[in-house]
Amino acid sequence: MLAHIPPQLIALAAAISYATSGISARRGLRYSTPITVTLVSLTIQSAGLWSLLLLTTGVPQVSHLVLFLFFITGTLQPLVWVFTYSGIYYMGAARGTTVRGSHPLFSTTLAILFLGERPSHWVILGTVLIVLGVTLISWQSEAQRANFRLWHVAFPLGASLLAGISHPIRRYALTLADEPLYFAATMGLVSLVWMSSYLLSPFARERPVWHRQAIVPFLTAGVFETLGILLVIIALSVGRVVIVSPIVATSPLWILLGTTLFLR
Repeated sequence: MLAHIPPQLIALAAAISYATSGISARRGLRYSTPITVTLVSLTIQSAGLWSLLLLTTGVPQVSHLVLFLFFITGTLQPLVWVFTYSGIYYMGAARGTTVRGSHPLFSTTLAILFLGERPSHWVILGTVLIVLGVTLISWQSEAQRANFRLWHVAFPLGASLLAGISHPIRRYALTLADEPLYFAATMGLVSLVWMSSYLLSPFARERPVWHRQAIVPFLTAGVFETLGILLVIIALSVGRVVIVSPIVATSPLWILLGTTLFLR
């Protein structure tokens, strides 16, 4: 699926899809909460991708190791999304997503250490520039500091770290079983089970907030988030982490443009 398309283009499409999701989520977060949009996104990912899988290829046979790797990434995913949407909620779509975009620093390092990948000088330079961009975007003027707290950066930075860990695991799993659609569907189901279990448990500190004006933006965010994660997994199935991850991290460029045009 899409194997004939260069992974760079697939990763770029994923970045734009993530940006669209972030812009739409920001609109809905005016009326609701990060955990609500995370639940909506996971539901769409699980239901949509499993329906697509069953209608097309069916469930493939993979090893227990691959399923275990799917389970790990599925466990990390709800944390990544909650932290990402929390960063958008507290810092705004452009700023929160930019800090979130620092994940190539972690993913490329792990890919070099554990997968034996070798990035080009341009990839290394791009990763350094991303880190520099995170520093600049997190630096607030006095006028902006009124509603900003340093701990707000922990949300998108945490999402960045977990996403950076997930990308090499996904890449390794896909080298063992080239089933990106099954991977994305299974990951979504595992994430939804974890999220639902948490919300139904007595440990949940908050419940979903359903507001009429947040429904359409959250559904839109969920659709594009699902498309983004599927495109990332497809890109990782045909391309190296050190190539795919930095391109996916360009989503702040698109979200900054989108927030300027639509959210102002």
